[in-house]
Amino acid sequence: MVLGTDSRILTLAFARMADALGNSFLIIVLPLYIASGQVTLTGIAGTEVLGFVLREETLIGLVLSLFGLLNSFGQPITGRFSDRTGRRRAFVLTGLVLFAIGSAAYPFLTSYWSVLAARAFQGLGAAFTIPATIALVNDYAESDSERGGNFGVFNTFRLIGFGFGPIVAGVVITGGLGAEGVVSYVLGGLTFSGFTAAFAVAVLGAVVSFALVALLIEDPPVSAEAASKDLSLAVFDPEGDGLDSVFVLGVGTFMMATTIALFATLEGPIRARLDESTFMFSVQFAAVVIANILLQVPIGRASDRIGRRPFVVAGFVVLAPAVYAQGIVTDPMLMLAARFVQGIAVALVFAPSLALAGDLAATRGSGTTLSVLTMAFGLGVAVGPLASGVLYNLGGFSTPFSVGAVLAVLALALTYWQVEETLTGDGGAPGAAPQD
Repeated sequence: MVLGTDSRILTLAFARMADALGNSFLIIVLPLYIASGQVTLTGIAGTEVLGFVLREETLIGLVLSLFGLLNSFGQPITGRFSDRTGRRRAFVLTGLVLFAIGSAAYPFLTSYWSVLAARAFQGLGAAFTIPATIALVNDYAESDSERGGNFGVFNTFRLIGFGFGPIVAGVVITGGLGAEGVVSYVLGGLTFSGFTAAFAVAVLGAVVSFALVALLIEDPPVSAEAASKDLSLAVFDPEGDGLDSVFVLGVGTFMMATTIALFATLEGPIRARLDESTFMFSVQFAAVVIANILLQVPIGRASDRIGRRPFVVAGFVVLAPAVYAQGIVTDPMLMLAARFVQGIAVALVFAPSLALAGDLAATRGSGTTLSVLTMAFGLGVAVGPLASGVLYNLGGFSTPFSVGAVLAVLALALTYWQVEETLTGDGGAPGAAPQD
């Protein structure tokens, strides 16, 4: 145990932090890379499809969304097979290799379709990595009373990488805090752009993560019989009492993740509206994650004592106004505040939701059950940018955020009426055996 946490959880957390750093780089870098002119949009931008004109924002949203779509729809498959084989580690390593290859390819790509293909390749890699990693965190929990804390620690480190990645990306691309334009670097007599440097950092993140997992993580004993027998999702409660709690949490997680991802596609319009720099936009983007970094561990551990459901409900209560505010503010600092409050909401929802699903995973399989939430989160991150671009084109700046606020209200209603608590007064989950 290190700092009150299993050293294996910390290793997975550090590995995921390095990987998330590289992925979040690309969320900031790819829109700038495509808009810079180094990726040709000739013959694509301005094209009318089914009466809808493809604009640059929509094309950028498609690139960002494709990663999450392939990642999300692949997760139930990889989660199930990681349960059946018990070889979580092999799935994680395979995914990291695929992600690194995609990142390394970007500097050599100049067509929009090739960039789209590379992002798709990375989405497949994430489908291998994410459910297997989350399942390992759940498998390492010795009792239900520490599951929320473990997920809180894991998410904190993952979010450090994801949150500070955009800030570091802005510095790497421009050459300094608050600087504008793309800088050039010289190394060993070779000159390369800030974009190439950023892609190299993404590769490095995957390599570091690969090394940590390969050297320090072993598969725990997992019974193949714990895996789901099919890939279908349980929509209704098996006891006939409304909807299945994991399914409802998945729907809520999807809606929450969609609201997070509305922001990235609108970098240009947001910067113009608020008259701010690339660096300030990066800080606003990261504010959601910074709030999570500060709150994931205490909220996760509190959910082990108090229960999961109260935190999830409170999170959706806070989420709706925080998202709506982003569509109406006109000051950079107010936007920063709104994003930070949104991060508080996400922290209230995410670790307790994973812990609640983990409580139920003993009878369903960790990889199979938890992939419902990780799939939903990835799908929301995928749909958000694309929806943001489309809604911006249809209704203007505030429309994506107004729709996001409505989604948060719907998630609140579903969670309040359909999600049941899994912890009893003594911190044990009814019907769920401790995970070895």
